[in-house]
Amino acid sequence: MKPLRIALTKGRLEKDTVKLLEAAGFDCTAVREKGRKLILPIGNGDIEVVLAKAADVITYVENGVCDLGVVGKDTIMENGRSFYEILDLGFGKCRFALAGKEGTDFFSGYDARTIATKYPNVTRNFFENKGMDIRVIKIEGSVELAPLLGLADAIVDIVETGSTLKENGLVIIEDNVAPISARLIANSASLKLRKAEIEDLADKMETERKKMQ
Repeated sequence: MKPLRIALTKGRLEKDTVKLLEAAGFDCTAVREKGRKLILPIGNGDIEVVLAKAADVITYVENGVCDLGVVGKDTIMENGRSFYEILDLGFGKCRFALAGKEGTDFFSGYDARTIATKYPNVTRNFFENKGMDIRVIKIEGSVELAPLLGLADAIVDIVETGSTLKENGLVIIEDNVAPISARLIANSASLKLRKAEIEDLADKMETERKKMQ
């Protein structure tokens, strides 16, 4: 049988996942010493790791070329979900927040607000739930610039400590937009065809996740 293939988001989530897999007893030497390789065996070769950008992890899982993926909840919320989210891995924690210039009252008045963000779908859903009309401008780089330059009234972005906002004269208006952490996702067909293998791996990861809390 071909290896169970798991796509990992490159960077910090990759490192945290490898740490979790090693704690669960898998040899991840090939991943740690990967060089420029993007497809690597772990354990005794019955699992294969694919290193990819976050949004691509979802694409690979949705299209069935990877059975599993590890990706942030932010990417899941923004990029759709025709797959199963089977486990909250508990690391990569941060949150979506609404932020604007200090001293401005975001909710006063009746004019539609303009929001700059890298996450237009998350932003629209948040304000729809509030019953507010907004205009969304997608920004690829530093969204903090948008209110400072007068392009937007506020931003929706991922916040860990809030120090970047503070340094740029922005304050959090609401930080309950959505909590974020890394999730283990599975392809729908794989979950049926390779149920035992996937559940075994997920159980091992969940056990180690609880120990690390």
